[in-house]
Amino acid sequence: MSQECCSHEPKTSQIQPQSDTHQHQENDEHDHDHSHASEGQSTFQMFFPAIISFSLLLIGIFLDHFLKPAWFAGWVRFVFYLSAYIPVGFPVMKEAFHSIRYSDFFSEFLLMSIATIGAFAIGEYPEGVAVMLFYSVGEVFQSMAVQKAKSNIKTLLDQRPDEVTILENEIPKTIKAQNAEIGQIIQLKPGEKLALDGELISESASFNTAALTGESKPDTKKSGDTVLAGMINLNTVSSVKINTKFQDSKLSKILEMVQNATSQKAKTELFIRKFAKIYTPIVVFLAIAIMLLPYFFVENYIFREWLYRALIFLVISCPCALVISIPLGYFGGIGAGSKNGILFKGSNFLDILANVQHVVMDKTGTMTKGVFKVKKVHFQDGFNKEAIMKYLNLLESKSTHPIATAINEFAGEIDHSISIENVEEIAGHGLKGTIQGKEMMAGNFKLMEKFGVQHNINHQNVSETLIAVAYDRRFVGYITISDQIKEDAAETISLLRNMKVKTTMLSGDKTAVVKEVAENLGISNYFGDLLPEDKVNKLKELKSKNESVAFIGDGVNDAPVVALSDVGIAMGGLGSDATIETADVVIQDDKPSKIPVAIKIGKETKKIVWQNIVLAFGVKAIVLILGAGGLATMWEAVFADVGVALLAILNAVRIQNMKFA
Repeated sequence: MSQECCSHEPKTSQIQPQSDTHQHQENDEHDHDHSHASEGQSTFQMFFPAIISFSLLLIGIFLDHFLKPAWFAGWVRFVFYLSAYIPVGFPVMKEAFHSIRYSDFFSEFLLMSIATIGAFAIGEYPEGVAVMLFYSVGEVFQSMAVQKAKSNIKTLLDQRPDEVTILENEIPKTIKAQNAEIGQIIQLKPGEKLALDGELISESASFNTAALTGESKPDTKKSGDTVLAGMINLNTVSSVKINTKFQDSKLSKILEMVQNATSQKAKTELFIRKFAKIYTPIVVFLAIAIMLLPYFFVENYIFREWLYRALIFLVISCPCALVISIPLGYFGGIGAGSKNGILFKGSNFLDILANVQHVVMDKTGTMTKGVFKVKKVHFQDGFNKEAIMKYLNLLESKSTHPIATAINEFAGEIDHSISIENVEEIAGHGLKGTIQGKEMMAGNFKLMEKFGVQHNINHQNVSETLIAVAYDRRFVGYITISDQIKEDAAETISLLRNMKVKTTMLSGDKTAVVKEVAENLGISNYFGDLLPEDKVNKLKELKSKNESVAFIGDGVNDAPVVALSDVGIAMGGLGSDATIETADVVIQDDKPSKIPVAIKIGKETKKIVWQNIVLAFGVKAIVLILGAGGLATMWEAVFADVGVALLAILNAVRIQNMKFA
């Protein structure tokens, strides 16, 4: 019923991380994410090749500059430094070959390979080893940083158990979760995690819902309540009737959203990718020019000297600080969101939220709890009130709207012996159906007006939600429904106001109700009595003012407005599947206070990304000029490349340790 929103690391999941399943698909983009190569390795194992290389390099430098034995020269010296080079150089050269196979000819791996092989060619063995050693150490730190960035998201991927215990003729039987059928009964022991969505058929049970909401406090459910995959049974053996297939559960959809998040790139990230593809080959040709052109203009041209300068130029120009730290910054933002119970479906939405100027919101289920209670029934004389209530109860049972649920709870058991047909949900109005051969309607007063049902109720100024009822085209009366404002709703509006973000409330409920809620929250701009198409028109009107607009809602009728906004935000707990799938951001625990948190994460992510861009370009520009002029050595080149990359990585990872709430 739509009366209000339209008025009325062992893997336990079948879903694997995207970095594993799509690593070859993104090679053409050169995604610089090599964490899959080091997953499952200890820190010592990851650093072991670098330790061997570093130890041999120190011995070589000691022999070169202190002991200076006569035998440490010629091919012996070359082989020794080559032995120091291979542990760190071979994996990089292998990656360079792999990149070339996928038509990525100008990767940083190739730049490093050319630069270090060139250093060996001119006899600068220690510097060749050092450059590759520090670059490889940087790669290890990059892998560790990416793994840290993924940790919050990967926690979600371990939320669903693979197996369930099904009761067949009261006999427990363990089967694969994806083989479970709708209608089967799951036996859930204390401490076990539910694998599929269903309906609790035990009298009551308490669940830990942290997997879905981020809240670990117990949530007590009663018989008939919906329970979702990922919830953990806390104290008693419970029975759950499956009502959704494994792949269609709310948690499955959340996991799918998280997996797909990294495929939606921010404009900054896409620009850097394109820039790196143009920038790197230009630098290669400039290095060749630095090596050869001075022959025509410099009197005392020494090929070895200009080759060395060109090699330094190549090392400095490596774009790894940009191509790792920027995606990592956005990935860190997505991870920080997951840590706070906010799911971003792509890094581009972090950028949009960072610049959002206007937050437009629904009322019921978004700023109010959406948990309705029937306060009073006002039926007119001349009707069989008991029969009308039974008919209404049956009609409302055909809807999933919270108001319909409230009426069902109030009316009690549904009488299925009553005939009902032609049930229709009229968007923004309510329900209509044929009961016992006569037409029955329940919804807002616009529904009565739409079908010409006469009444004498002055409902406009009543600050309560009213459900009008008609039977056989005669007005029966109305039911008053109460809802509560969420505890953190007023704080949310205050935080948004402090962030200079405008707020507007759009609701299908009558204007008097919307006004009361809006004034309690401190929202000065509000509109009630809106049909779904009215909400769309209002949002278009707001967008026409050239403002970046976010819309947050939960009802199925909010889906068109969510889709139209610059960034759509859905409440993931009470929210309809249609709205969650349409939305760009999902708030798992239904708390409106997560809206300013999401905006803060977007702003902080954008700030960190631009800090890294300025740092990388600034340092590289300075050292590139020095290198071309012969004033920088390979050691400065290493700092400009690996040093800046490490600083950028540390800066990018920082967002995951920040407190936003």
